[in-house]
Amino acid sequence: MRLRNSRQTISRRKFLTATAASMGGVAAIGFPMISRSVEPVTLRFQSTWPTKDIFHEFALDFAKKVNDMAGGDLKIEVLPAGAVVKAFDLLDAVSKGTLDGGHGVLVYWYGKNPALALWGSGPAYGMDANMLLAWHKYGGGKEILADIYKNLNMDVVSFPYGPMPTEPLGWYKKPITKASDYKGLKFRTVGLGIEMFSGMGAAVNALAGPDIVPALDRGLIEAAEFNNPSSDKALGFPDVAKVYMMQSFHQSAETFEILFNKKKYDALPERMKAIIANAVEASSADMSWKAIDRYSKDYIEIQVKDKVRVYKTPNSVLQDQLKIWDAVTAKKSAENPWFKKVLESQKAFAQRTTKWQNDQQVDFKMAANHYFGRKKV
Repeated sequence: MRLRNSRQTISRRKFLTATAASMGGVAAIGFPMISRSVEPVTLRFQSTWPTKDIFHEFALDFAKKVNDMAGGDLKIEVLPAGAVVKAFDLLDAVSKGTLDGGHGVLVYWYGKNPALALWGSGPAYGMDANMLLAWHKYGGGKEILADIYKNLNMDVVSFPYGPMPTEPLGWYKKPITKASDYKGLKFRTVGLGIEMFSGMGAAVNALAGPDIVPALDRGLIEAAEFNNPSSDKALGFPDVAKVYMMQSFHQSAETFEILFNKKKYDALPERMKAIIANAVEASSADMSWKAIDRYSKDYIEIQVKDKVRVYKTPNSVLQDQLKIWDAVTAKKSAENPWFKKVLESQKAFAQRTTKWQNDQQVDFKMAANHYFGRKKV
């Protein structure tokens, strides 16, 4: 009986030794060594935003989602604007491989081809930013954008995402009451907003976000628009101007853009590409939810704490914007086949989708006024 038990013990030891050897020499059964299928990849990104801007936070949010889902196989590190290149130089830096990727807006590449600004500038035929993203993904925009970048020899992969609320008309020393108030006004905007405000008579200066408030403070410009209460507050607008005009068609439907260097992106395993694609869409939703929460808080704070006076843009000014936009787009379409192609694609999509949305959506202002009373802005 003892001999039999001894043989069984030896047999078990041989089995355990053989099993451990087949598992790479792991001594403890049940805790095998996990081998990585790929070497970890680190990508260096830069945003077009200063660290204090909520937009940079949105860039970090995207990176975190990728990093969390990749489980260490892929890591995106995000630097703020100016860390490697200036904000307006990001596209070239990513294309050349100076950076592996970046976070910005397509309207910043207006100088490369004005058609790129149509992913952010203008009334978008009545679409809001979420509908603009729907057009991009399902209405042909994605394919057109890829063709434009290829035509420009930009070696990038682009992911538009993050529907922005309508941008305010901007910050002023006194309220805008009519379109003629812009005549001679030294004003900051970007993208095709340059054409629109120039058409209204403004002397436009296209400045990147971090440069706007210093220029206002020194009197180099007299008024400016940027994007939203949170960004505007962080950049210091309430310190240099006290009139905040809400509602405008210059950028009523804008999105962010996540860029990858194409060679770096193409070299990634398909699993990582899938993680990126899903992180983009998850970040798009999360960004819109965070914006609702944060923008509304800061909108109240700048009025209470910073004594900012808020005014609604007169309808007459909005109507003038639409008329000027029609003239601008007609001219650009005649000059630029890409511009015309984007507009025609957007118009076809908007004609169908805005009818559905406007017919189906209830007027939420009615409910808000019912519960909270109507307050003039």
